Amino acid sequence: MDNTKEENKKKTKNTPKDLQDTQSKVDIRNIPISRVGIKNINYPFKITDRDNETQSTIGKFTMSVGLSPDVKGTHMSRFVKILEDQETSLSIENFDELVKNTTKVLDSESAYISVDFTYFKKKSAPVTKVESLLDYTINFTCEVKNNIVNKYLKVVVPVTSLCPCSKNISDYGAHNQRSHITAHIKTEETVWIDDVIEMLEDQASCQIYGLLKRPDEKYVTEQAYDNPKFTEDIIRDVAVTLNKDERITAYRIESENFESIHNHSAYAFIEKDKKKDFHNNKKSKISYLKFSQLHSNFPG
Repeated sequence: MDNTKEENKKKTKNTPKDLQDTQSKVDIRNIPISRVGIKNINYPFKITDRDNETQSTIGKFTMSVGLSPDVKGTHMSRFVKILEDQETSLSIENFDELVKNTTKVLDSESAYISVDFTYFKKKSAPVTKVESLLDYTINFTCEVKNNIVNKYLKVVVPVTSLCPCSKNISDYGAHNQRSHITAHIKTEETVWIDDVIEMLEDQASCQIYGLLKRPDEKYVTEQAYDNPKFTEDIIRDVAVTLNKDERITAYRIESENFESIHNHSAYAFIEKDKKKDFHNNKKSKISYLKFSQLHSNFPG
């Protein structure tokens, strides 16, 4: 009999109390939060390219939602569950669906997701056509707010640049260097990662390849020498290309040459909002997530 009582006591002691949903309690301070969520979580996912090919990568995600003034907190674990449940390959074309799903799961009118990841593209060497992979740094960012979707793609492309001044003043040779061209674009129609990579690579003195044989090395060296460009030339040529593409409604572009004869970089930057120019700088009813707010971290 005593043993039975003792066992019943243990069962009562080990029975958990009802777990309270503290996050859903009312907050009396009545202050809304623009974005609340998780930051810099590494998670694997699949990416689909322009040719419908799929590759696996690891993304560094920042995920958030807007929080009503009367709600105490959001459910942080649900963000991770959203990533865990993501079975469909992501692309710039369907990335907004992930963000829309976040608004539903977290019961919010707005959501923001940004992910940085490495993207690999197979390239053929210019002469021997030997194939190899080259890596590119990519960012997808999307915000859904009041049923308005703002979607951005950022691509960083490594290239070669050769100095026109050095070529002109030297008896032979010219200094060249590896450079990065960065395009951060706003899209309303689908612009694939490969589209942007090709746009940027075409504006360099020469492209970069993962694997080169001797005939290829000769080609790229001479190609750069025959196509010298200042960082100013590169950035302006990129701007001309993006201005012609009607799928791109706004952009922020950078060109940085990691100088081979200096201990500093040469740098150029252009920012343009085509919609503002089109409306003669009048205020538009269209909502934009400002480029200054776009970071892998929570925007300011």
